[in-house]
Amino acid sequence: MAEKNAIFKKEMKKTHTILIPNMAPIHFEILKNVFIQYGYQVELLTNTGQAVIDTGLKYVHNDTCYPALLVIGQMINALQSGKYDLDKTAVVITQTGGGCRASNYFHLLKKALLKAGFAKIPVISLNLSGLEKESSLKITLPMIRRAAAALVYGDLLMLLDNQVKPYEIVKGSSKKTVEKWVRTLSEEFKNGDGLSKSQMTKNFEIIVKSFAKIPLNRTPKVKVGIVGEIYVKYSSLANNGLEQFLYEQDCEVMVPGILGFFLYCMDNGIEETKLYGGKRFMAFARGVLLRYMEGLEKNLIDAVKKYSDFIAPSPYKHLCSLCKGIIGKGTVMGEGWLLTAEMLELVEQGYGNIVCTQPFGCLPNHIVGKGMIRKIRTKHPEANIVPIDYDPGATKVNQENRIKLMLAVAKENLDKKIASKKKETANI
Repeated sequence: MAEKNAIFKKEMKKTHTILIPNMAPIHFEILKNVFIQYGYQVELLTNTGQAVIDTGLKYVHNDTCYPALLVIGQMINALQSGKYDLDKTAVVITQTGGGCRASNYFHLLKKALLKAGFAKIPVISLNLSGLEKESSLKITLPMIRRAAAALVYGDLLMLLDNQVKPYEIVKGSSKKTVEKWVRTLSEEFKNGDGLSKSQMTKNFEIIVKSFAKIPLNRTPKVKVGIVGEIYVKYSSLANNGLEQFLYEQDCEVMVPGILGFFLYCMDNGIEETKLYGGKRFMAFARGVLLRYMEGLEKNLIDAVKKYSDFIAPSPYKHLCSLCKGIIGKGTVMGEGWLLTAEMLELVEQGYGNIVCTQPFGCLPNHIVGKGMIRKIRTKHPEANIVPIDYDPGATKVNQENRIKLMLAVAKENLDKKIASKKKETANI
């Protein structure tokens, strides 16, 4: 009889440590604490480097998309490290349920674990689509509420951190403020606080105010936006520390939040039910959640706008409107039309220097990312966009050199803008 993967059973909740791949550090740190509050023992994986890539290549077919190779490679590399009790360890992976191959990562991971000799490691599916019911993590409404709040708070902290860190006078001030709020919010969640709409709105304003108090020296800097496939866009493992590299190049970085992607997924689910049929209750539930999250989004934007030094994200509905005449909303594989809309939003907000992260094996991403650059430039000639391929064979040096060429153009444009302003001031 063929060997089978172990199943995560109810009683394992108390005995097993669950390993989680770390995509967005701020968001996932809060999410990790949510799971701990519900009795799970979880750990975010931080192992990086060539060993992770090599492990992925060994146990995953090299035609598989780069994010799958990295996530699976990171998990198996961690299990091989000797750090964990293999009789009391499990791994968890998300499933989107859409056309993206990410829905199949679960099965790729199971197959890779068998090949690596880790059949006794249970694989847990984290999804809201009813997939893999025998192996899925049991999610309750209170957990969903806390997880949704964690994503919104994470977006706000990431947004403010990126706009403060390049200008802070005392280095590390922004990081300390982020860490303080992660602890505070996790403690509030534990006590059932910080979750209602009114409490979150109050917290948004206090959070923004705390970042506004950090002493800054706002010298002109090149502003760079990052878009792409969701894992490569946020994960430093996947994009070779792109945000840190840009920060070291004296840039200010803007990364669109996860909330936009969440709303996009909810919206797509509703439209699919209208067009192709399906469970109407699920469409209704998605609609309720969509409107609730849009309300939180509005309150977050309003809180940021109270301080003129900060640039607030655009509402989801505005992102939808940016697509008109550029890309159809029926383009919903992977990041779909949202990726194109995020590039248009960044140009509109003054972050027209854009790195579009293209992972190997993600055809939809190449179409809605790299494939739309020419059309975006037709509407916005000032857009300075560079597509960067991320795959096992791509070297960090080559990637960074291509980004530096984009930054050279950006710096030249910034210098011209500064010189023009000085000339205008002199003529007054």
